[in-house]
Amino acid sequence: RSNAGETMAWSESVDTVLSNKEGLAAFRTFLKSEFSEENVEFWLACEDFKKTKSSTKIALKAQKIYSDFIQADAPKEINIDFHTKYDISQNISEPTLSCFDAAQSSIYCLMAKDSFPRFLRSEVYKELVKKHQDRNQKRWLPFL
Repeated sequence: RSNAGETMAWSESVDTVLSNKEGLAAFRTFLKSEFSEENVEFWLACEDFKKTKSSTKIALKAQKIYSDFIQADAPKEINIDFHTKYDISQNISEPTLSCFDAAQSSIYCLMAKDSFPRFLRSEVYKELVKKHQDRNQKRWLPFL
């Protein structure tokens, strides 16, 4: 798929943006402008966490995610409900690879329903689409 086509495809779902390096960078820039980049950072941290193999690393990464995003007054505290937060805090001493699933799912839904539609209307996204369309036209101009 061409870059322009790919950029347009991002509007189909938040997944398309999250799985594309340039799309993810643009989405992060947008979230930063809205002071909510902790959502995508948390989501990415969870994706990384779920790929962890060593039990030592699982415990270390879980603790880092907890202290960065979950605990009260965390530097990048995410907005999740009390029950999810409570369940995580009860299980953080013996974390499993799925211990953040509920919180990750909640944050994903928040991004998909809330931030993502605004991203598609943002200047960040429009500029990116325009850049890719211009690049595509230049690619074909010599043959016209």
